[in-house]
Amino acid sequence: MDFDLMITSFPKLLNATLVTLKLLSLSLVFGLFIGLFFAVLRLRKNIFLNKFAYGYSYVFRGTPLLVQIFIIYFGLGQIEYLRTTILWVVLKEPYWCAIIAFALNTGAYTSEILRSAFQTIKPGFIEAGKSLGISNKIIFYKIQIPIAIRQSLPAYGNEIILMMKGTSLASTVTLLDLTGVAKYIISTTFKPVEVFIVAGGIYLFMTFIIHNLIKYLEKRFGYQ
Repeated sequence: MDFDLMITSFPKLLNATLVTLKLLSLSLVFGLFIGLFFAVLRLRKNIFLNKFAYGYSYVFRGTPLLVQIFIIYFGLGQIEYLRTTILWVVLKEPYWCAIIAFALNTGAYTSEILRSAFQTIKPGFIEAGKSLGISNKIIFYKIQIPIAIRQSLPAYGNEIILMMKGTSLASTVTLLDLTGVAKYIISTTFKPVEVFIVAGGIYLFMTFIIHNLIKYLEKRFGYQ
């Protein structure tokens, strides 16, 4: 075991962790809005909107994240029309292609998590709001969304951890995230075990932080 390599690799991998955290945070922010949007569509009685939202969720939850990244990064670039549009400014960058793939993927899982949370809300809460003369819009934003978020915290915490580990696939489209830098170091030292132990330790530490943050939020908001 080359401990000197592990020590010298640590600062490089730690710097690359910033890229991983940026990918994770942006993907989660966009994915949360996407998930909320499609969760609301799933609750609509309009069969077209309902089936459209279900189809989106089914496709992105039913196919590997790696395949989704390749289709967005390599596949969309094969469409000549896209190269002549303003979209190409974004789609030609591996960084944004990875974020789009991650956001769409986590958005699909988030939509199911939120949909389930919305459906657990007791009708009495909504009826109480209506009896006070509160509009449906205010009831949705002030009552339903806060309750749904609180109810979905445990499941969404798991999704954050899964998405954090999923960001390692960004290295397949040339991004130098934590896994990407680890691969680069291995390609020059030919010592994968030592490098991946350090990288794995960093991933494990991030998981520990996220896990405990979610536990704190559960207690803070009185999740039972």
